Amino acid sequence: MILYNVTTSIEPTAADEWLDYMRTTHIPEVMETGFFIKSQLCRLLNEEDDGITYAAQYYCLSLEQLEEYQALCAPALRADMETHFAGKYVSFRTILEVVE
Repeated sequence: MILYNVTTSIEPTAADEWLDYMRTTHIPEVMETGFFIKSQLCRLLNEEDDGITYAAQYYCLSLEQLEEYQALCAPALRADMETHFAGKYVSFRTILEVVE
């Protein structure tokens, strides 16, 4: 199994709006693509900067599925995020193999 992790640091002034957007719009849209079997949203407790940091995690069955999602669906979903929160966040993505 593959865990696709998107870590985002959001400005405190936009954090509540971003969290609502993630819960009601973005995560449901990612899941509706059919490439993932499970998702979760975590908040980092050991924040170092002025931002509030979250990790959105999505599980899929194979690296091939993730690559297809990244090619077909991710660009539009990222563009929508940028439309709503331009200049108020930074994200980075990691791909992990679930060992146990």
